[in-house]
Amino acid sequence: MTTARRFAGLLPPLLAATRPRQWAKNGIIYFAFIFTVNQSWDPGAPRETLDLLLTSTAAFLLFCLLSGATYLVNDLVDLQADRNHPRKRQRAIPSGRLPVGAAVAGAIVLAATGLALAFLLRPLFGVVAAAYIALTVAYSLGLKRHALVDVMALSGGYILRAVAGAVAIAVPISPWLYVVTGLGALLIGFGKRRNELVLAGDDGGAEGQRPVLRDYSVKVLDQLIAVVAPATLVAYILYSFIAPGLPDDHTMMLTIPMVAYGLFRYLYLVYHRNLGETPEEALLTDRPLLVATGLWLAAALAILAVFR
Repeated sequence: MTTARRFAGLLPPLLAATRPRQWAKNGIIYFAFIFTVNQSWDPGAPRETLDLLLTSTAAFLLFCLLSGATYLVNDLVDLQADRNHPRKRQRAIPSGRLPVGAAVAGAIVLAATGLALAFLLRPLFGVVAAAYIALTVAYSLGLKRHALVDVMALSGGYILRAVAGAVAIAVPISPWLYVVTGLGALLIGFGKRRNELVLAGDDGGAEGQRPVLRDYSVKVLDQLIAVVAPATLVAYILYSFIAPGLPDDHTMMLTIPMVAYGLFRYLYLVYHRNLGETPEEALLTDRPLLVATGLWLAAALAILAVFR
């Protein structure tokens, strides 16, 4: 087999190991563009808005490269444990479809390319991208083994995505949006841990399962979710009323029912269908949740563009 054929044969498992479904999380980068569209959109200067959208898209694609690299690092660190996990052992690296050497090389190339291009896009964006890489690698190497710290680190990754979107197009966005993003990420993280623990049952601390599950209990996670879920909704309500840059007539409050439904629907999926272990699957495949998200996005854009 020639080198070219060998390389081509590694591309499908390499792509799978970077978890393309997870790239949807990087959509948070567009928040800065969406929530400043009333400041950037001008019927007389559509080119400026298009430039901001293209820059946001470039930032999104670069974070896809960076997050792909971090998933490779995570799977390399967890290689032995994943081989003993009933579901994770099917992943490209633990299953052997992607050799360890190729995974290491892929992680280095993706991270180096993503960071270099991030600094070229905007130096401050490169700094945020580097912080994201540092946090996610620290999570893989140790933070994920400490209860509460693990979920807070995941939340920090979401907040850094929101910050990256803002610095990429050099616009300020309300601190309330960072608060809502962080709380929403905490909710997803605690829901994920809860369903992992429920599905693992008495083997939550067994070989192949997350070691941190030993330090959680369903009761504690239920209490944490009961705190974070209403805090998320209240934070969004406050954002819609008092955040700077929103329409003065408070029309943004019209999006509250969609956010409330989306939050309630997610809790339903966690508690009734045990889909919290793979939140990306729930967010991408549950039709009612997709409809609520689409309606919220359309309403927010319409309100910000029309009632500015």
